[in-house]
Amino acid sequence: MTSFEKKTFIMDIDGTICTNTFGEYVNAVPFYDRIEAINKLHKMGHSIIYFTARGMGRTNNDAKEASRRFFDFTFDQLVSWGCFFDSLRLGKPAGSYYIDDKAMTDIDFFEHFIKEHIDGK
Repeated sequence: MTSFEKKTFIMDIDGTICTNTFGEYVNAVPFYDRIEAINKLHKMGHSIIYFTARGMGRTNNDAKEASRRFFDFTFDQLVSWGCFFDSLRLGKPAGSYYIDDKAMTDIDFFEHFIKEHIDGK
């Protein structure tokens, strides 16, 4: 991103910016280095949307029910970790694999993209 072109980054939460607690969200430990990297993008004017499957496994993929049960807790948790974001969305279907033509693993994002495009390394 040599010249500014506003991008939208859709970020997962569990296993991406915090430990994966397999549904025990209260026990999630944030990865502050990753949160700081995402916050840099936000400060540069890019949009950050957190999109999570929290609660979807235990609500039979009912997005409305998962949001009712987990939105406030998740929102407050992100704020308490110092996350900057434009939107939080629950309702990502629980799945084993996500196939997407624009997908990037967390390792590719934090170890390569951020270092190359944001940190300049």
